[in-house]
Amino acid sequence: MAGLVAGVDVGGTFTDLMILDPASGDVRIAKVPTTLPNQAAGVIAAFETAGADLGDIDLIIHGTTTTTNAVLERALCRTGLITTAGFRDVLELGRRTRPQAYGMTGRFRPVIPRDLRLEVPERMDALGRVVTELNEAALRIAVKRLVDAGCESLVIHFLHAYANPAHELRAARIAAEIWPNPYITMGHALLSESREFERGVTAAVNASVQPLLERYVTRLATELRSRGYKNGLLVMNGNGGMVAADKVAREAVKSVMSGPASGVMAAVAVGRRAGMNNLLTYDMGGTSTDVAMIRDGRAPVSNEIEIEYAMPIHVPMVDVRTVGAGGGSIARVDAGGMLRVGPESAGSYPGPVCYGRGGLFVTISDANLILGRLPASRFGVAAQAARDAMATQIAHPLGLSLERAAEAVIRIANTQMAGAVRMVSISMGADPRDFALFAFGGAGPLHAVALARELAVPRVLLPARPGITNALGCVVADLRHDFVRTLNRPLDTADIAQVHAILAGQNTEGRALIGAEKITLTGIEAEFSADMQFIGQTHLLRIALPHATPTREQLQSLFEAAYHARFKVDLPEVRANLVNLNCSVIGRRPELDLARLIAPLGRLENFSVRETRDVWFGEWLKTPVYWRDQLPLHLSLTGPAVIEQMDTTTLVEPGCTVTSDADGNLIITVPYAHNT
Repeated sequence: MAGLVAGVDVGGTFTDLMILDPASGDVRIAKVPTTLPNQAAGVIAAFETAGADLGDIDLIIHGTTTTTNAVLERALCRTGLITTAGFRDVLELGRRTRPQAYGMTGRFRPVIPRDLRLEVPERMDALGRVVTELNEAALRIAVKRLVDAGCESLVIHFLHAYANPAHELRAARIAAEIWPNPYITMGHALLSESREFERGVTAAVNASVQPLLERYVTRLATELRSRGYKNGLLVMNGNGGMVAADKVAREAVKSVMSGPASGVMAAVAVGRRAGMNNLLTYDMGGTSTDVAMIRDGRAPVSNEIEIEYAMPIHVPMVDVRTVGAGGGSIARVDAGGMLRVGPESAGSYPGPVCYGRGGLFVTISDANLILGRLPASRFGVAAQAARDAMATQIAHPLGLSLERAAEAVIRIANTQMAGAVRMVSISMGADPRDFALFAFGGAGPLHAVALARELAVPRVLLPARPGITNALGCVVADLRHDFVRTLNRPLDTADIAQVHAILAGQNTEGRALIGAEKITLTGIEAEFSADMQFIGQTHLLRIALPHATPTREQLQSLFEAAYHARFKVDLPEVRANLVNLNCSVIGRRPELDLARLIAPLGRLENFSVRETRDVWFGEWLKTPVYWRDQLPLHLSLTGPAVIEQMDTTTLVEPGCTVTSDADGNLIITVPYAHNT
């Protein structure tokens, strides 16, 4: 087989692989446990499980959680910061918020500790004019101090460098003479945008994960080459695009949220082929749940995402929200007698009690097993261990039956996940009833119908391989480069010629970067936008621009329309402010045929019930179980039903109807959801 494209996604619990032959449409898939701390071992194991000859594969695209996990777990490289005199504490002061909005306690640990944040005399004003010249002697002393302190990475972050980067550029040249490696991050080079706190945190995160990502990608590329892979490795970025592995570490922070972004890109591709361009994506894995909103077939990209408290990552990323509810999320009764679910997870090892690997604490997966949604025969004696754990840890303390206790665990998890979906839809002015729920991940299809009822979403779209969807996202993703440049001028005084020049320059740079990649493309497109606000406001609205040469009147009209659509308010007496100019350059890859994700030869028009078992729907109901790979393309069945496949299990509640389309996607209609 030649011309194969492979997508491999490393999640917190499992590593997923999809290999697709563009010529025939044939697909091979694999799902293996993620190997920590060396994720490369799990990637290699996935290819071995799929029986793949790496010498036959033309392209590998990889989604990784290396940087995401490092940030969330604070397993970061020792990093030093050199900044403008008087501003060493910007990373700690932040925006005067509190970890607990309604409490007086909470912890915050800055990315770089205070003793590794040093100051040097220098100063620019907001217009880029030199106020204080850079003290080069002080800079050299600061760099040597950080080297002696054992720092592996360096951040140079000066005030107003976005307006004039001369001091940062000079400081980086001097530091390079002393610093023992190439890990030097300039704040303006990564993010040419105002707001020193956000720019500083973004630069600090980039520097602190840069060595980790480069070591991992280098190790993986070496392992692949040693097994016969001859071509380049591409890595998914958080913006839903790809970048060459040998370049990804330069802007390592952009790979944060790489895995969740790939799932959203898969949803865009599947939804477009299914004729559903408005989707609420719901990815429930073993550790967490990621949700996003796709409107008009476009992935939502934002440069104002906060990964966790006081951790703003201001580079363009797919706007995905995460909650700590996955199949391995631990359920417990707290000291106040309240049932809690997550965010702690049993992970892949030891995993839920029902895995039989030594897990002691009851999880969402255990609850699904107890309610009959998962087959007890698959788990052997561990199934009884899960029941015992549920009885001891949840049912007895709460005075509930075993079934009601498991049902309570599921309901609380569903409520948490529904809240995340509301955050990306209702809070953005969208009505969930206008969308379909795109459910995937290893556990998503088990909870999708209940979530749709909770949100009043009328339809659920289940892709052919829900548990491998993130890997599919890697396969179908395009190349993409995003650019941001701060102008920060009142619109009525902004230099429109400068606006046009900035957008044109971003477009030219992006096209050059994409043109340098040896990837087959069907075309290159550019999307332009502006971040605007009314003067005196803090938050920004992103305004899509029709082209790179908007007039002042067009900018004003587009901003007023977007503001009214979001807040239903007109403010004609307040001046508009043009803050940032943005350009996204996208290299479109040829569309792949997804109709064979489930082999058509195995589909049976006269499909049969695989087995019948008792499933809990408030009461025990005899429920037919089907094998998805045998279901016909022209499917029509009514719940209750359980549909099993290699990578996930789908639960169809009573009264719901299930049909399928030409790609093998399942469409579940949820009756009366609009009235709930």
